[in-house]
Amino acid sequence: MSYKAPLKDMLFNIEHLARIDQIAQLPGFEDAGLETAQAVLEEAARFNEGVVAPLNWEGDKNPSSFKAGVVTTTAGFKQAYQQYTQGGWQGLQHPLAFGGQGLPKTIGAACGEMLNSANMAFALCPLLTDGAIEALLVAGSDELKATYLDKLISGQWSGTMNLTEPQAGSDLSMVRSRAEPQADGTYKVFGTKIYITYGEHDMAENIVHMVLARVQGAPEGVKGISLFVVPKFMVNQDGSLGARNDVHCVSIEHKMGIKASPTAVLQYGDHGGAIGYLMGQENRGLEYMFIMMIAARYAVGVQGIAIAERAYQKAVQYAKDRVQSRPVDGSINASAPIIHHPDIKRMLMTMRAYTEGCRAMASVAAAAYDAAHHDTDAEARKQNHAFYEFLVPLVKGFSTEMSLEVTSLGVQVHGGMGFIEETGAAQYYRDAKILTIYEGTTAIQANDLVGRKTARDGGQTAKAIAAQIEATEAQLAKCSSVPARAVLKRLTAARLAFVDVVEFVAGNTKASPNAVFSGSVPYLMLAGNLVAGWQLARSLLVAEDQIAQGIEVPFMQAKIATAQFYAEHILSKAPGIRDSIVEGADSVTALALEAF
Repeated sequence: MSYKAPLKDMLFNIEHLARIDQIAQLPGFEDAGLETAQAVLEEAARFNEGVVAPLNWEGDKNPSSFKAGVVTTTAGFKQAYQQYTQGGWQGLQHPLAFGGQGLPKTIGAACGEMLNSANMAFALCPLLTDGAIEALLVAGSDELKATYLDKLISGQWSGTMNLTEPQAGSDLSMVRSRAEPQADGTYKVFGTKIYITYGEHDMAENIVHMVLARVQGAPEGVKGISLFVVPKFMVNQDGSLGARNDVHCVSIEHKMGIKASPTAVLQYGDHGGAIGYLMGQENRGLEYMFIMMIAARYAVGVQGIAIAERAYQKAVQYAKDRVQSRPVDGSINASAPIIHHPDIKRMLMTMRAYTEGCRAMASVAAAAYDAAHHDTDAEARKQNHAFYEFLVPLVKGFSTEMSLEVTSLGVQVHGGMGFIEETGAAQYYRDAKILTIYEGTTAIQANDLVGRKTARDGGQTAKAIAAQIEATEAQLAKCSSVPARAVLKRLTAARLAFVDVVEFVAGNTKASPNAVFSGSVPYLMLAGNLVAGWQLARSLLVAEDQIAQGIEVPFMQAKIATAQFYAEHILSKAPGIRDSIVEGADSVTALALEAF
């Protein structure tokens, strides 16, 4: 089945939840209103549906290959990448000053979802390049920006993020790659980096590696890590490519999913040292790399939404086509398409509700990012920054864990045929698994939510979000419809559960860290569930108003039905999760280690 971009839902979020009209009033975004958003999204849909999506299955069957240091991507990828860059898609939300289009993240995130739904393995190359661009914009010298930014933003060159080493996974204090300062101000970089997405490929002319390494004499631990720009090919004064740098791919991984994306092992300095350029100041590398990681974490959350959407579309089509058994209510006196069966509907509604809820949450987060960077009011920037920062681990953690459930349900809807690779449902399930792992596992996102986002400010940001949710409840209370009342009941219960957990986390992180961190992932899942449910509650309010005006009635009715389902079947889990966190911490650590 081919991919069809969910434009109506995306534009609904952008208009009514993210409030693109308000974003278009911010300096630099004056031309980025709803009309622009619709035009850009429609063009993105045409490109991704027609060019990128048809390569997804081919990439899974015939992934990237490695031979004698050379990586060859799946047939068709290079040509699709050329069309992607020629269309200006890499620079969509990057600054005009360096050749980008300067559009808000609110629009860019929706385009990113389409690209990842169409072909997640392909989309990983632009995703990592975006991170490299962000790091250069924040920490790069004027010279580095002049050398690299325009080529990265055009997509002529691609970028990578080099953190992990064989002995250093998520614990970057154990990074051992070293950088030796040279008389000319450059550094020679030595070491091995693993799990480098698109670390070597044939789609771009040059690959610009962002590499964590230690300068000689640097402090131990994370405080002694610096960040370097290490290009695959050296760049001449006139911007042309020069000699090959001393960085080489020695292998690519054989993976469970995203097989077309080459995940490289890179060796630096086997022939005298790879030439690198310091980003910012020595020993502040982790700070700069974290800029890339925050951008990438949000993008990975969008990937979760994207793969869930693709799995949902395929499951719906199969459920409409597959004829098996009579409906239990006797409405059809013969075998019927399985979409008539209640449990199939339950699974499809679960897939739909999760996907739409997380999409709405990501859209609202993107709008907060735009306001945090462009609002003229300092207090508004501060509030939006705090809101966005709080939502990033939810978008990443909750949306990716959600994608596993949704893609699994997609296989289940197919029954035995879902377990057969030729149907394609299994690919989405396999591809989704990496999303809960890279750019920080779900536990790492949860630790961030507990430590930096909740305990650090005594839960003030979390409580401010709860207050916003309570305001939505007040609006729901004015509605007399059955769906609004149902959503109000579950949203209120979920908010109260969330506030209890926030109090528990803020009050016990220092005194009883094991108790708090035993429930860190459940806390993240509760918070993500609540915020996604809140956005669907807001959607219901908009939809009821639109129906009253006779606008897009079938679409709005579906939006209301989805919000009610989410409240009654997903949001309703929140109080139980609260109990496991607040009252069940001791049982997590009760079993003696030798008993495992």
